[in-house]
Amino acid sequence: MNTVNPTRELAAFLRTRRERLHPGDMALPARRAPRRTPGLRREEVAELAGVSVDYVIRLEQGRGLRPSPEVLEALAGALRLSEDERAYLFDLAGQRPARQPTARRAPAADEAGPLARLVADLSPLPAMLLNHRFDIIAWNPEMAGLMLDFGALPPEQRNSMWLCVLHPGLGTFYRDRERVIREGIADLRAAWAAHPDDTALSELIDGLTSGSEEVARLWALRDVKVNARGRKRLLHATQGPLTVDYEVLAPLHSPDQRLVVYRAADPASQRVLDAVARACAAPVPRGAAGAESALTPR
Repeated sequence: MNTVNPTRELAAFLRTRRERLHPGDMALPARRAPRRTPGLRREEVAELAGVSVDYVIRLEQGRGLRPSPEVLEALAGALRLSEDERAYLFDLAGQRPARQPTARRAPAADEAGPLARLVADLSPLPAMLLNHRFDIIAWNPEMAGLMLDFGALPPEQRNSMWLCVLHPGLGTFYRDRERVIREGIADLRAAWAAHPDDTALSELIDGLTSGSEEVARLWALRDVKVNARGRKRLLHATQGPLTVDYEVLAPLHSPDQRLVVYRAADPASQRVLDAVARACAAPVPRGAAGAESALTPR
């Protein structure tokens, strides 16, 4: 099982972040000795972070050190980590940044609760509610009409990453499929570090990496990025191509859940979404497959 070993992952993460940096972009004195490996040297990271070279070596070799928040902040600055990568670094080290806001008591990640009603109220905009594993726990008819009938799937397949990577019916749905998968894996890695004891999440990652060489390659890159908004180019099965802008909202009372909303990016795409909405509003013949309400929380 692909469970988190924080010490080994911290070591590997620091190495990959060091190796991606270009020495010419850093405020370092010129060195004449040729470089045998990509990126910064360990002594250069140590100099930038204000720690000893031996300390950096021991961190990268996974010798069980637990850096303080101050050292983590210094390393994040030296390695030019993004905000998402910085949060990932702190999660791996089992530390929290200074002035971390107090978390409110949240409902279980698998419970849609009142947010299921909000998902319904967002119609005709396609919307769905995900937990930190990317499980789809509530959706409206427009989102199901745009993608597929989530209610007809086994519960273990109602996962946006699984559907994107492994569901045969969605192989051509994402016209920028490689980018969507890459961004999704970077987002999933952040969730993996924040929930190291979540065996269901670890099993999902195992299934994705063993079932797809592409996912296994992208997972090994250790990219970390939480996606709050963006644009996706899609191909609907009957209505044709469209482009949507998406927003990802995290409720304050349930930060492990994400409300995802799609909006048309151009007039042609709006016509496609309007056609999908009209199809969803049409009466469903009694006994038809997939007639189960898509608004029911899972």
